[in-house]
Formats: sequence, C-alpha cells, structure tokens
Amino acid sequence: MSDIKTAIMNAAERRMQVGGFGGFSFRELAADVGVKSSSVHYHFPTKEALAAAVIRRWAEETSKFIDEELEKDSDPVRVWTKAFRGTAVSEGHMCPCTVLGAASQDLPPEVSREVKGFFKMCLDKLTAEGLSASNAAEFLSTITGALVVANALGDTTAYDQATSDLLRQREAALA
Repeated sequence: MSDIKTAIMNAAERRMQVGGFGGFSFRELAADVGVKSSSVHYHFPTKEALAAAVIRRWAEETSKFIDEELEKDSDPVRVWTKAFRGTAVSEGHMCPCTVLGAASQDLPPEVSREVKGFFKMCLDKLTAEGLSASNAAEFLSTITGALVVANALGDTTAYDQATSDLLRQREAALA
C-alpha cells in the first residue's frame, strides 16, 4: 500500500472515530494529508469505498492484535477488555466500528457490511475462545458500551468501572 493511501486511511480513521461516516469529506482528508482532493479520489473513488477500507483494516488489525495477545494471556475476557481500554486511552478514544455501529442502519450498504463483519468477527472469536453465544454478545455489548460512555464523559475511569466487575468475576471463576 502506498504511503499516501495509508495516510488517507489514517486520516479518515481519525475523523471517523470522532464524527462517524458523516465526519469527513475528501477535501478535509486531502488537507489533513497535504495532497489535492483528486489524490484522495484516485486512491478511493468514493467515500463509501474509503470508509469500508478503513473498517476492514481496523477489523483485520483488531483480529491480529487479539490473536497475539491471546498467545500471552489465555483469558479472552481480560484480553478483549484490555484491548478496548487501549482504544479508550488512544488519541481517537473510540473504535470506529463502534461509532459506525450505532448508525449502521443509515450507512451505505458497503460500509454497513464491513461494520457488521467487524462485530461478527468479534463474536466469532469470543465464542471460539469458550464464551457462549449469549455471554459473548453480553460481553461485547459491555465493552463497546463502556467505550461509548467513557468517550461521552471524557473519562476512561468510566470504562474501568463498567468492566471491573467482569474482570473480578472472571478472576474468581478462574481461581
């Protein structure tokens, strides 16, 4: 992937973390990257194609990160909780899939499909790691909801408070 294409995707990701699908234009991304708007269009003919590519990349990177962390720590609840907390304290503070997931019914089909794919990947991994389908859904809802609350309050302790009981219960069950 070219440096400019990566820079465009990075800029789009940052803007999507803050403002969702409507939170960026090609003109703004061009200014962010320091290129002409036509360069953005060259790499991504449509806003939908760009947003779908960003979400697909986020899903692939998340999947890879989770796999790597599970090699170090076999507890999926702890690994996923730490991963989403890492997002809460990152520059963007939000998972772009979580931002877009809230509005997925209003997204273009191409983007909605990628967002759905992200959440399906998360649930599939959680069930493969031993959680029941209902526990996986409840857990994913908790960590993504906690991320939203922490972002809205501008305080990552809200995330920690929302997930602390999960981690304590998990520790007790594993002991």
